[in-house]
Amino acid sequence: QAPLDLPALLEKARALQTEVDAFAVSGYFSPFNPAHEEEAYRALTEATGLPVVLGHQLSSRLNSVQRATTATLNASLLAILHDFVDAMRRALDERGVTAPLMVMRGDGALMDAAVAGRRPVETVHSGPAASAIGGQVLAGREGGVIVDIGGTTTDIAVVDGGRVMVREEGTTVGPYSTAVRAASVHSIGLGGDSLIGLDAENRLTVGPARVVPLSLLAHNHPSAAKYLRHVHTRLHRRPSPDLIEFWFLQREPRRPPKEKRAEQVLALLREGPLPLPEILERLGIIHPLQFGGQALIEQEIIGRAALTPTDLLHLTGDYAPWDADAARAAAGVMARLSGLSTADMAAQVATLITERITAEIVTFLSGHTLDRARGYSPRDLGAWLFEESLYRRHPYLGAKISLKIPIIGIGAPAAIFLPRVAEVLDTELVLPPHYPVANAVGAVAGSVMVNREAWIFPRMRGVHIAGYYARIDSDRRLFGTLEEALTHARQSLAEAVAAAARRAGTDEPHLQFEQLPDGADSYRLRATAIGNPRLDKAP
Repeated sequence: QAPLDLPALLEKARALQTEVDAFAVSGYFSPFNPAHEEEAYRALTEATGLPVVLGHQLSSRLNSVQRATTATLNASLLAILHDFVDAMRRALDERGVTAPLMVMRGDGALMDAAVAGRRPVETVHSGPAASAIGGQVLAGREGGVIVDIGGTTTDIAVVDGGRVMVREEGTTVGPYSTAVRAASVHSIGLGGDSLIGLDAENRLTVGPARVVPLSLLAHNHPSAAKYLRHVHTRLHRRPSPDLIEFWFLQREPRRPPKEKRAEQVLALLREGPLPLPEILERLGIIHPLQFGGQALIEQEIIGRAALTPTDLLHLTGDYAPWDADAARAAAGVMARLSGLSTADMAAQVATLITERITAEIVTFLSGHTLDRARGYSPRDLGAWLFEESLYRRHPYLGAKISLKIPIIGIGAPAAIFLPRVAEVLDTELVLPPHYPVANAVGAVAGSVMVNREAWIFPRMRGVHIAGYYARIDSDRRLFGTLEEALTHARQSLAEAVAAAARRAGTDEPHLQFEQLPDGADSYRLRATAIGNPRLDKAP
């Protein structure tokens, strides 16, 4: 193979090292030969001192783009998970808790925090996985659609035969396809903390952006409560939802912002939360894009507070732990902006939420969208059938969509929004005991589980088979017969997966093997080690 161009690699790395937290290295055929990745690791570590992630250590699949994407995402998450785990360890130490710290993977399995620190990308979808496991455990049902309505998202998963369905081919993170094995979860930007706003046609919208409820902000900051109680006096000829949007400092940036106005905004917010119109007025500008405000929000340096479904629950008393008067004032402003009464505005928001959850369950399970085609098309019939199943308005025709398994609702708002969803889908709604905290139950109900795979494929000499290769990670060996290759792969996998399970946090793993065809005269052997988490810290 050609030598690695280390001078060019290091020149680029030194130019970037003050702007990044970690590096990712992924070679085209690194699962077969990781020499270049390992050489780059040694050089980058010595030259920069920053963490370096290697693609072949995260995935042995030959999809080079998927593997590179996984390595890049893993590198981007290292610092975040390190800070999270470090904060958790401090909190446990302060409380005298000596139990080991475990982190849940995206497929619902547990792993030791030290392992998670090196492979944070494997925690993708861990929250929905924990919710699905917790919902199934609390409900005691072998099957069902788990619907978890949280603050930021609503997550939909399926439990079948007592197990959460997993996406074997690798999950997606936003627009990116990865090699991470994770629960098959459909997440939508809809939850108790979703932003309630207006579209260009002055129609109410819910989500996908997440904000802090105004009732909570007002509860913690009297100045915000005072502003909201008197906000109606600030309505003018061209009011907008910005009147009831606050910004606040969420954390200090790792590096000073390059934009002068961005630093001015941070200085203002260090004094406390401010309404967006006041921020713009004090800066002498008309839009947050003029100082890079959206970038600061995306980096979670600046947080936003605005009207949310949680605030509207304060109006009905269904959930009212914070400042109900502030929530009522903000809801009144949004009602005036939308041309509705406060009660009608709140009812319309609830309808939007239940409609969206119902539609997302149907699209997730069916694999088909409900978008209307442009212009006339018979495909519009699907959208009509769905809408008729919701409203049943037609005088002669009727439509009903039936769900064959129950909905298992979890998350605090489940009892408020899911009864109507279950009614439309003609199924049972199960709200198990302690359903608001099912996510936490799922986190402690999981087991340590580790998977490793081996590939057995023929060595061809012309059109004849001249032996079989057994490949486990980057180790490849040649054997005379298929049986010899399978025996070696099974023994090596057993040792590797048991050792990995012990590192992940269990002492006595149970091993399972699965042999699958993988093309002509080729096989894939998967070993799974499952065990209960270690309950005292490893020596």
